[in-house]
Amino acid sequence: MLIYLIISVALIAVDFAVKAWVVANIPLGGIHELIPGVISLTHIRNTGAAWSMFEGQQWFFYITTVIALGVVAFLWRDSKHKPTYRLGLAFILAGAIGNFIDRVSQQYVTDMFQLDFINFPIFNVADMCLTVGVILVVVYMIFLDKEGKA
Repeated sequence: MLIYLIISVALIAVDFAVKAWVVANIPLGGIHELIPGVISLTHIRNTGAAWSMFEGQQWFFYITTVIALGVVAFLWRDSKHKPTYRLGLAFILAGAIGNFIDRVSQQYVTDMFQLDFINFPIFNVADMCLTVGVILVVVYMIFLDKEGKA
């Protein structure tokens, strides 16, 4: 169990470090190409979710995060001896906390990763953690969960 909490804390630290680096090195609205035509670092402040959904509605994100953390804690109880499932929950925990810290302390989330080859919202490490976590949980539920199958 401890290893998964260490993973969560490490991912939160990476999220914080990347956000701090972007804020210190790329002006707001500035762009730094990483791989031309593929991915750039674009420093933005996001007061909403992907595609500007719920923009400026911080109360919505506070409530959603508290609910998500409660669900992760509830699911954690049944995740013993299920490493893929528990890893997914650890990633979800890290992503939720990473963005929650920004929202509480700044009233916005710092986003930076921009995919240059597709029209996709700019995102951050915490968003990646949430996505990877959900994918791991779904993979576990569909392919690895022997108890859930009839």
